[in-house]
Amino acid sequence: MSEKRAKHYWRMAIRITLVTIALLLAGFVLLGTLPIQADLPAAGASIGSPGGGGLRRAFPEMNQRAGNPTSQAGIELGRQLFFDPVVSGDNTQSCATCHHPDLGLSDGRILSMGAGGTGVGPTRTGGKATRRNSPTLWNAAYNFKLFWDGRANDLEDQARGPITSAVEMNQNPDELVQELRAIPEYVRLFDEAFGGQNGTAVTFENVTNAIGLFERTLVSQQSAFDRYAAGEASALTAAQRRGLTLFRSLKTRCFECHGFPTFANPDFKVIGVAPLPNQGEDAGRGEITGGEPYRNAFKVPTLRNVALTAPYMHNGRFQTLEEVLSFYAAGAGKGAGLDLPNLDDKVRQFSLSDQEQHDLISFLHALTDESAKPQIPLRVPSGLPVVPHLTRSSKGTLVPSPAVVTGSSKPGSRPTKVWRVKSGESIQAILDQTVPGDTIEVEPGTYRESLLVDIDRITLRSLNNGATRAILDGGNQLTDAVITSSHDFTIEGFSIRDYVNNGITVHGGRNVVFRNIEAINTGLYGLYPVECDGVLIEDCEVSLIRDAGIYVGQSRNIIVRRNVASNNVTGIEIENSVNALVENNDVNNNTGGILVFLLPNNPSKVGTDTKVIGNRVINNNHPNFGDPTAIVGRVIPGTGILIMAADRTEVTGNEIRGNDTFGIGVVGLAIAFPKGRQFDVGAIPEGNRIYGNTMVDNGRNPGGLAKEIGLADCDLFWDGSGWDNSWNQPGAKSFPFTLPGDGWPGVLRRSYASAYSWLRDKLL
Repeated sequence: MSEKRAKHYWRMAIRITLVTIALLLAGFVLLGTLPIQADLPAAGASIGSPGGGGLRRAFPEMNQRAGNPTSQAGIELGRQLFFDPVVSGDNTQSCATCHHPDLGLSDGRILSMGAGGTGVGPTRTGGKATRRNSPTLWNAAYNFKLFWDGRANDLEDQARGPITSAVEMNQNPDELVQELRAIPEYVRLFDEAFGGQNGTAVTFENVTNAIGLFERTLVSQQSAFDRYAAGEASALTAAQRRGLTLFRSLKTRCFECHGFPTFANPDFKVIGVAPLPNQGEDAGRGEITGGEPYRNAFKVPTLRNVALTAPYMHNGRFQTLEEVLSFYAAGAGKGAGLDLPNLDDKVRQFSLSDQEQHDLISFLHALTDESAKPQIPLRVPSGLPVVPHLTRSSKGTLVPSPAVVTGSSKPGSRPTKVWRVKSGESIQAILDQTVPGDTIEVEPGTYRESLLVDIDRITLRSLNNGATRAILDGGNQLTDAVITSSHDFTIEGFSIRDYVNNGITVHGGRNVVFRNIEAINTGLYGLYPVECDGVLIEDCEVSLIRDAGIYVGQSRNIIVRRNVASNNVTGIEIENSVNALVENNDVNNNTGGILVFLLPNNPSKVGTDTKVIGNRVINNNHPNFGDPTAIVGRVIPGTGILIMAADRTEVTGNEIRGNDTFGIGVVGLAIAFPKGRQFDVGAIPEGNRIYGNTMVDNGRNPGGLAKEIGLADCDLFWDGSGWDNSWNQPGAKSFPFTLPGDGWPGVLRRSYASAYSWLRDKLL
């Protein structure tokens, strides 16, 4: 080849190379100009009800339909229609056939039976069976959505479904209107209720409007539990109070899905109830909306009047409450051998003694209240036969509700006082005598108790004598040391040790204070305020905890300062919370030091504005001894600080040293969940700032996924999620090798994040 031709080829090669580089650069810049959808919480995104009062929380507003105002005439018309078989196609069944007043407003069948059937209740035969159990109508007016799969928006919408369903009542709306207009009494009732003349108000829309108005009167709010929640301590038996403690404990976690006061939940949960024999898969909510994340998810039903509504679950699989408890204790669907990737994280195995099972079922019976039970009319305007009264059959262990207490045992209006508990006495016995504003001082000694505190403005204080404290000792048998839903609750000075499930739980409180508490080996959590507004945790020490030593979840306005968290799975965790300050804590020898998380399937859908300032996060390399099926079981030993999906977290002024996997990680939810999983929260961490921290000797011996991707000597780790996170840590070692700083222009940030995320997805 001649020299001239060779030079030509070199010039061509250089041009091609330059054009290729230019195209790559242009493509890189173009990535930065493409819109990236932010998943910061929208204005008004739900944070749940922090500070709502736990078991004393007010009922939510009813699910009302605009344009259907309540009237006594409308309610009475709805009652007549509810019990009248005229609403069905063959005039043989009414709404009450499947929602009978004597059966807890359900029907006592495994699967409800509609068109063509004869009889009522569990003995109904000969008709078309539906694929689901008939849910109770008690407190249905508070449901966010109706039906097991949530396909109806309100009671009027729900009423339309069964009436027109070919499987259920098989009625043609136009034919029903003609039948009703031929009955003079109904013409009068419709005109009175909806302002018509000569039958003009008789429409199918007004049929459903009237039924909806009637069903909003089916309210249960006066049970023994309600009297107890109002301050009447004697409204519950001793067994029922023990059952309430179990219900609120982290042993069973019942309260986290069946929230007060409705004992229901607006979310749809996957718990893994197996299909009945010869029954195909029922995808539940996933058939209506939400796709795979809601496949096999069903509405969380109310537990009010649950003792009256067997069989249980969406397909009536369980006949007794004992069977239901056994199902949950075994780990629900997982215990039944079902492989469900979206099984709710709160479903865990637990064990109940015979006494605990009896106590918990006793408490569920304390939710019985039929004071608003509708009367079955002697006749209906059509003249067709109405459902007969039924005798409820007993299934399982029946535990009678306590008799109505005459008078009142509510706290009186006496002046507040300071109580003194001596060693050997019962703290709970004094708590049961307190009024709001009282203080209980406890002398040093060992107290083998689980404490239930349900009075506001209570201070519980250990009178420490040097290193000697009052000790709450669970003996590795009791479930929780302290459970409360009180506002303005302060607990200080105690040593809490050897409880099976939790140290101190505060649920729904406002202005709660944990001060100078020592919590050792207390189960899943040491200090556990959840759904609270105003939390102060200071000068406490927590160790040997199987989940988080200090956990604050679904809360706002939080201060966690000057605490020591060591030898736990997680030292400090802020989850789905807003406006938290984590400051000047010593967090060492945990699996993970400080976690700031936004996780799915919680009451709060928001996790923003946490400040992590001035903490010592040292040698958090402890082997993970948490539940391997829970999120915390996936925390890699050697994790210093981990931000997962949370937004606007500020991490500065911390000493982060000797954490074997990484010092600070910022990741999205996708890294911790199966590929393709969708979420009900923003899955991407956004607007987080990491700067001005001292970082030494991190990443020396990475584990888990970090080791697989080649992480080494890593102070800072980012999985590429969230283009507007920023790092300003000169000299820190990072993965990837360069991290966006405050000085990077937005276009470059977006380009870099997009390219890195694309490469990550291809390689992982």
